[in-house]
Amino acid sequence: MGALTKGIILFVVATVFHWAFSGIFAAWGLASNVMLVFVAALCSVLKPGAGYTVAFMGGLFLDFFGTKLFGNNAFSFTVAACVMYTLRERFDFDGVFPQIITAFVLTAGVGILNSLLLLWFTSQSMWPGVWSTLGGCVADGLLAPAVFWGVRRWWLGNSSKRN
Repeated sequence: MGALTKGIILFVVATVFHWAFSGIFAAWGLASNVMLVFVAALCSVLKPGAGYTVAFMGGLFLDFFGTKLFGNNAFSFTVAACVMYTLRERFDFDGVFPQIITAFVLTAGVGILNSLLLLWFTSQSMWPGVWSTLGGCVADGLLAPAVFWGVRRWWLGNSSKRN
């Protein structure tokens, strides 16, 4: 199966998981971002050129369905990809602990960055609150090992070579 086909299938899976879990977590008052966890997992296995593209497109996809500032997720996800590629040289993303911490920190960072971009460009605030953001960070962190494992297994198969 080609990389494009794998990417399209993984994008559909990420979209379904994002909407399902975001809906469930929103009912509990948690601001999670499952699409970001999938982007981080893909950045852990893809080369930077492909990873930045995936991050931008994943964020842009969320922007099309958002009611906030258009482009904020595309920008924030691309920044998150930059962080992932910086961390990839220092962390082994095969381990569960780095996956959890990375998803937690990226979710918090993207949430804060999105809120600051909205405040800066529109002079409005849509901060979901500290507890909602922290709860979403914890939820994303707990989902991260399963997402990283699934993405790595789907993308690389039995190989450990990065694409």
